[in-house]
Amino acid sequence: MKKPDIETPSSYQSSASSDGIDRRGFLKCMAWAGTGVVWSFIGGVPVSRVFGAATHPKKQEDFTFVQISDSHIGFNKPANADVTGTLQAAVDKILAIPSSPDFLIHTGDLTHSSKPSEFDTMDQVLAGAKRQVFYVPGEHDTSVDDGKSYLERYGKGTSGNGWYSFDHKGVHFIGLVNVVQLEGMGKLGQAQLDWLKQDLTQQKNSTPIVLFAHIPLWAVYPDWGWGTSDSAQALSFLKRFGSVTVLNGHIHQVMQKVEGNATFHTAMSTAFPQPAPGAAPSPGPMKVPAEKLRGVLGITEVHFMAQRRQLAVVDASLSDEAAVSSSSELV
Repeated sequence: MKKPDIETPSSYQSSASSDGIDRRGFLKCMAWAGTGVVWSFIGGVPVSRVFGAATHPKKQEDFTFVQISDSHIGFNKPANADVTGTLQAAVDKILAIPSSPDFLIHTGDLTHSSKPSEFDTMDQVLAGAKRQVFYVPGEHDTSVDDGKSYLERYGKGTSGNGWYSFDHKGVHFIGLVNVVQLEGMGKLGQAQLDWLKQDLTQQKNSTPIVLFAHIPLWAVYPDWGWGTSDSAQALSFLKRFGSVTVLNGHIHQVMQKVEGNATFHTAMSTAFPQPAPGAAPSPGPMKVPAEKLRGVLGITEVHFMAQRRQLAVVDASLSDEAAVSSSSELV
């Protein structure tokens, strides 16, 4: 089997980029994470942290949002027989965040089989978060009826198969759909690429951009379809922007990559883990002993501390095991 085209932690060497950020130190944030990721914009810099972590007082222009992913409502196999319960746990974490998020982003696979009852359950649980939710579909939301049910519920005001953009406090958000034209890997398609190029022409170079889609927009592991075949064309439209953040789900584990002006982040599922790239014959739900489930639904906290010029990373499981932290001094 082909080895994943991903650097391992042992291969990292500290190297500062032209903007002073230790990119390879940041790449060490490759870890299992838990029921969601909180994203904040502090002075235009995207910062991720764990649900419930204390935050510094927000400046007027700063804000927080939450990314959740791969809830798979309707899944009931041994990997997790209560996915509704773990999604509810995620909502409880959201409600406990000291600095209340402005909104939520769900990066796909809301349901497992696109059944009306599954969408109903998803809506009922997320209504408890008391925040607006922005969605993009996963392949489990579109494979049964080409996404018709998904679009009827969540597609108002979108284009094509459900792509759209919106602005919030100076940040431009773009929701992309790469699960309808699946050809081994994800695919955006020419119509969506044309729309994206046009959408970005209206934005200034200094505008922070956040893209979110279900399948990663970088080649995590093509042998398993963990990538998007035409993502390079989409990303070429973003080279002129100073800050680009790309959020995805699909692989049910947190991995991060920094390339040029773009930070890529894939989120953990609220339902079940999947194996690391190439660590099993194929992807799919990974069963762990019941008492270990919270151990693989962990948390990852990332702080960019501008005053101390440090990047600090803390990984800890939901089973209250000892945290593992690392920090990179910037130059």
